Amino acid sequence: MKRVGILGASGFTGAELLRLVAAHPEFELVAATAHSQAGTAVADLYPSLAAAYGDLQFGDNDGDLADTFSAADLVFLGLPHGASQELVPKLVGNVDHIVDLAADYRLADASLYPTWYGEPHTSPELLSEFVYGLPELFRDELHGAPLIAAPGCYVTTSTLALAPLVKAGIVEPTGIIVDAASGVSGAGRPPKDNTTFCAVDENFTAYGLLNHRHTPEIEMAVAKHAGTDVQVLFTPHLAPMNRGILATCYARPTGDTSTQEVLDLLSSAYADEPFVVVNERSPSTKATLGSNSAHLTARVDPRTGWVVAIAALDNLTKGASGQAVQCANLALGLDETLGLQAAGVFP
Repeated sequence: MKRVGILGASGFTGAELLRLVAAHPEFELVAATAHSQAGTAVADLYPSLAAAYGDLQFGDNDGDLADTFSAADLVFLGLPHGASQELVPKLVGNVDHIVDLAADYRLADASLYPTWYGEPHTSPELLSEFVYGLPELFRDELHGAPLIAAPGCYVTTSTLALAPLVKAGIVEPTGIIVDAASGVSGAGRPPKDNTTFCAVDENFTAYGLLNHRHTPEIEMAVAKHAGTDVQVLFTPHLAPMNRGILATCYARPTGDTSTQEVLDLLSSAYADEPFVVVNERSPSTKATLGSNSAHLTARVDPRTGWVVAIAALDNLTKGASGQAVQCANLALGLDETLGLQAAGVFP
C-alpha cells in the first residue's frame, strides 16, 4: 500500500481526493488537513464521505507539516492558488512525492506570475523542478517524478483539444480562440457573491475578459507539446451547473483539410489513452460526470474557414483531483488507471 496525505482536504478538490483515495486499491490515507475546517469531522462537512471516513477529523494546515506528513509516500495539495508557494518548500526533502493541484508551480517562467497572478513567485527556484502533470501529453516525465504540478480544468480541456492539431501543423499556432464554460464548483467551496444560488441560477456569464490567469498556461502547455510558440485568446464562462467544463476551441487551418481528417488525427493521437474518447458526438459535461475521462470532437467549416475542436470533462475529476491521482499513480510506479473511473454517472 502507498501512504498518501492531503493538504487542504476540506475544499471541493480535497473532498474529491478523499472520495478517490477511499476507492483506490493501493492508497491508504494517513493525514488530511485543512485550515478553516481544522477539527471538523469530515462526515459533518461532507456527509457523502461518512461511510468511508467515519469519525476522521481534518487536521491543521498550520502545524509542523514535515511531522504531520512524515508517514506519507505522497502528498496532494488541494489549496487555493498562491497558498502552495508558502507550504511546498516545507515539504520538499521531507516527502518523496508532491502533487500540487494549484497553479503555483505550473508556469515554468517566474516572470509570468506578477503579470497574470498579481504578485511575484515566492519560491521561483523550485519551478524548474516541477513536472507538468498532463499524462496524455507528458507521461514520460511523470514516471517517478518527485514534484508534479497538475493542470486544472480549463487548461486540461483546451490543451487536449488543441495540442495534437497544433503539433501536426494542421492549424495555425496563433490566433486561436478558446471559449470555455465551467460549473460553479470550479470557483471553490468558500461562498462568493457571484457564486450564490441567486447569482448563478438561470444565468450564464463571461469573466476574466482578456486577462484570465490560465491564458499563459494554455499557451505554455500546447506549445510544450507542439514545439512551437502559441497564442490564445481565452474567455471563461460560469455556467449554472455543479460540475463539468466544456471548451470550444477555434483555429485557422494551415491548408486544405476536412472534418474526417481532423477527427482521424485526434483519434490517432489518443488511440491508446484510457481516459480520452474521440468521436463525432458533440461532447457534453453530463456524459463525463464523476469520471476521469475527456470527450472530444472536431469539425472543419469550409464556409468560414475555421477548425472547431470541442472537449468536455468533469472539472473536479479529470480537471483536478482525478488527474492528480492519475499523476500520483505514475509517480509511484502504479498502473495509472488505478482508482479512477472511465465511465461517467448518469442520470
